[in-house]
Amino acid sequence: MNGQTFELGDVVEMKKQHPCGTNEWKIIRMGADVRIKCEGCQHSVMIPRREFEKKMKKVLKKAELTSEE
Repeated sequence: MNGQTFELGDVVEMKKQHPCGTNEWKIIRMGADVRIKCEGCQHSVMIPRREFEKKMKKVLKKAELTSEE
């Protein structure tokens, strides 16, 4: 990894824009694959973790902590 840390619930910016016009994605599942959901049209995509790490530009918003944590 290139030093960027991301967690479940973070909103990230990807290198390429989604066809709907937005560039913000929320991480909704993490594992060997990462599922991200477009913040504009709510479309979700599952991509391999290595590919996600290459295509992610930066973390825009960190996940909010819940009272259980």
